[in-house]
Amino acid sequence: MKAMLEKDEALVERFLDALWLERGLSENTLSAYRSDLQALSLWLQEKGLDLHAAARHDLLYYLQQRVEQGASPRSSARLLSSLRRFYRYLVRERLLEEDPSARIEAPKLGRSLPKSLTEEEVERLLAAPLTAEALGLRDRAMLEVLYASGLRVTELVSLLLPQVNLQQGLVKIIGKGNKERLVPLGEEALNWLERYLREARGVLLGARQSEVLFPSRRGTAMSRQAFWQLIKRYALKAQIDKPLSPHTLRHAFATHLLNHGADLRVVQLLLGHSSLSTTQIYTHVARERLKSLHAMHHPRG
Repeated sequence: MKAMLEKDEALVERFLDALWLERGLSENTLSAYRSDLQALSLWLQEKGLDLHAAARHDLLYYLQQRVEQGASPRSSARLLSSLRRFYRYLVRERLLEEDPSARIEAPKLGRSLPKSLTEEEVERLLAAPLTAEALGLRDRAMLEVLYASGLRVTELVSLLLPQVNLQQGLVKIIGKGNKERLVPLGEEALNWLERYLREARGVLLGARQSEVLFPSRRGTAMSRQAFWQLIKRYALKAQIDKPLSPHTLRHAFATHLLNHGADLRVVQLLLGHSSLSTTQIYTHVARERLKSLHAMHHPRG
């Protein structure tokens, strides 16, 4: 059994190396693929099989068990996508003659709208940190930059000093697939960022040297999980009683731009979406907001 597991692990790592070389996927995405395939591998081991030997009925049974254990349609669809990409790779590399995932239908998904905040809620969230303290000033600058630029959380916590041009008010982002984009910060975020750099960053670093724009207490880059905890803490303080996600301010950035008349393609470029269809979901959010305003304020709403 140990030999089978080692064989599977080597095969998965070979697949992930190929993905990274071909598509330049982020470490978070590669980690998700690894987790999916490791879980399947362990499940197959109990049946005396390895990843290479799995048949269509094995995958169907595995997916069915996941659903019975409470996996959502979206989670099942993502898992099936991982399996398909893996087995297509094996067929392409002639390590397998037939793709066992080829004739498995993905679950139908309803189009979910990203959770967003109103402009008033965003203002309360941004005002939550205590800016008289170095950590609070760092947090305020992080939230301002996030809302002003629509960055992914990973992009925000990974920012380095050389990526920021204060004179031009721009930040250079290396996003998914190693694609580079320039994003304007806006006057308010720029003011908070300049104040943070002037008053708080040196205090946080002490004698340590670092190029990380927003260092943690240890002088290293903050983790995504730590920033998520920070968001939740400030949302509680701001009395925002809504389901939040690490991308809440990114969603608010896109929705509020569209509410104020921004062009969809401009929003696509700012968000770093490779496809316009990904950005179009925000038009549904904006439309729902307009409908609710109409119903609230129009005499015949």
